[in-house]
Amino acid sequence: MAVLEKVRARTKPVAAAAPTPALPLDQILRGDCIAAMKALPAKSVDMIFADPPYNLQLGGDLHRPDGSHVDAVTDDWDKFDTFAAYDAFTRAWLAEAQRILKDDGTIWVIGSYHNIFRVGAAVQDLGYWILNDIVWRKANPMPNFRGTRFTNAHETLIWASKGEKAKYTFNYRSMKTLNDELQMRSDWEFPICGGQERLKKNGTKVHPTQKPEALIYRILLACTRPGDVVVDPFFGTGTTGAVAKRLGRHWIGIEREGDYIEAAEERIAAALPLDESALATMQSPRQQPKVSFGTLVENGYLVPGAVLTDSKRRWRVTVRADGSLRSDCGQEGSIHKLGALLQGAPACNGWTFWHYEADTGLKPIDALRQTYLLATQP
Repeated sequence: MAVLEKVRARTKPVAAAAPTPALPLDQILRGDCIAAMKALPAKSVDMIFADPPYNLQLGGDLHRPDGSHVDAVTDDWDKFDTFAAYDAFTRAWLAEAQRILKDDGTIWVIGSYHNIFRVGAAVQDLGYWILNDIVWRKANPMPNFRGTRFTNAHETLIWASKGEKAKYTFNYRSMKTLNDELQMRSDWEFPICGGQERLKKNGTKVHPTQKPEALIYRILLACTRPGDVVVDPFFGTGTTGAVAKRLGRHWIGIEREGDYIEAAEERIAAALPLDESALATMQSPRQQPKVSFGTLVENGYLVPGAVLTDSKRRWRVTVRADGSLRSDCGQEGSIHKLGALLQGAPACNGWTFWHYEADTGLKPIDALRQTYLLATQP
């Protein structure tokens, strides 16, 4: 009898494991970021991009020499009573981020000198492994109106994996192609968000620290693949969601401010995803110009899927997401390499060889480079 009971015990059906909750893909979760991340499954997302409160230590209002007021971050969401309170908040959201991140996922955190060093200490204390710190050098920073300090012309990004031995995604060749076949460095130059990209309501900025899409574009292209899931726990006006949609990545945004959510939903609905051929990126591989071709693509001067030709329209190529080109015959390369390959020449200056269709006819892509320089140089 005892033997029979043992056999029955061995053959007793095992209760099915509870199903893993489905991820709320391509949705904005309204509420506190820590609570919202607690509701997500463990090890379920590929990348996290976080632009947390800066906890700015501002000494009163700031005015320009002409007396006009300078916009700054004065919202309640950026205020903490003490450094200890900010540190506790930072550790709490970083711990939940670590829980939902896949073992081969990575996290990006951006901040200013007000907070990035405290965030960096928490990142290391929690066991993340810092892979790089990236300096975003602002091409058009706000001047120091009081003349009492250096102009604050950069922000810092921390890129980290879950541990020293963790595997992670890094699309090295795409980054090299984006940078005209030179290794991408850790100092990046982009203008601050402005022009048509800057969201405004009744003439006022919707969000005081809206990030440029070109910055997020580079990050997602570097560290994710099409179909990956990206979480932004401080979603704001949805820059991460809009760029992720364009690049064929899934996104989950977390935001508690209603005005930001409204702006983000409208913005993401208008974002157009790229087609599959434009999303394909280089898998194989001089002088660096002041502006790389990839910078024009990142900033929307040429969109992935755009068609370029030589001046006599003998060859036709398509621009891809990482700044590489693909010919109708299936050949691929940078603007310089593919131009040389198609001509059977030892070298080619792609800036003058390739042309785009303008209202007045064909123009060399170097004209777009000059337009970009004029728009971004101080």
